[in-house]
Amino acid sequence: MKIYLANPRGFCAGVDRAIDIVDLSLKKYGAPIYVRHEIVHSRHVVNSLRTKGAVFVEELGEVPEGSVVIFSAHGVAKSVWEEANQRRLQVIDATCPLVIKVHNEVNRDHMQGYDLILIGHAGHPEVIGTLGQIPDKFHLVSSVDDVEKLQVENTKALSYVTQTTLSVDECRDIVGALNKRFPHIKGPHQEDICYATQNRQNAVKALSSLVDVILVIGSPNSSNSNRLRELGERCGIPSYLIDAASDINPTWLSNAKAIGIAAGASAPEVLVEEVVTYLKTLGPAEVENLTVVEEDVEFVLPKELITIQSASQSVGVQAG
Repeated sequence: MKIYLANPRGFCAGVDRAIDIVDLSLKKYGAPIYVRHEIVHSRHVVNSLRTKGAVFVEELGEVPEGSVVIFSAHGVAKSVWEEANQRRLQVIDATCPLVIKVHNEVNRDHMQGYDLILIGHAGHPEVIGTLGQIPDKFHLVSSVDDVEKLQVENTKALSYVTQTTLSVDECRDIVGALNKRFPHIKGPHQEDICYATQNRQNAVKALSSLVDVILVIGSPNSSNSNRLRELGERCGIPSYLIDAASDINPTWLSNAKAIGIAAGASAPEVLVEEVVTYLKTLGPAEVENLTVVEEDVEFVLPKELITIQSASQSVGVQAG
């Protein structure tokens, strides 16, 4: 059996930053630290942080007044910030900088008089947060059909942004439909879909030419992981989303001579290692990395945690 590991895979810079924010906040303020929504969409990561003293809540009403609360990497609506201020909560914002970029685009275009369109999936936390920037001025579209049904008053002053974790190909089709129907529509200067989403999708495309089946490691509520599985299927390869090695159905692999493994942007590498270990129990296996691009992106931490990070790194160096 040949096992191909898609690279890049797993944690992106935004996920690394969000996890570091929770870890460093626990060091600075002590447990409990409250986190609104899952910090990233990974059951493994959430459970690990929970054992360290992080308390995950869905609504700020569950957080004691005056406590430290972290907003997840997906971003939040303006109303959530307002509620946090009213309840005197100390907020540490773990919103991915690429999501903040989208929020800034939305607020700028609104100030300039544009009606706003968001390409995204209804109900996803990132979409809820982005719609919540200007809740009375947004239209949400999730498909080309949605574009055809769209009713807008001012077709001369329209702009669009996108969820950062969409399928690149699907988003391209929707953008094409928007441009066709609304020739004057304005889009972002740079793609909103994040670099990590694009890179992981490109890696799955590369896998699809080499393997008989693709296993995508990621949680069921992870948008970018679901897009990877769908992409594998569109490339003609049976593809399965798994949260861990224990989710693998051996019948998926019964006739597979080459297996591809990809991992969503919130899936830790330890889960990849566990899947490889499991596959090796099925018979002799050769493992090869399939690299489409090297990633070296890093995001700066919130200023209130930078000194804690520096102190932690100094202790690590001395211990080494």
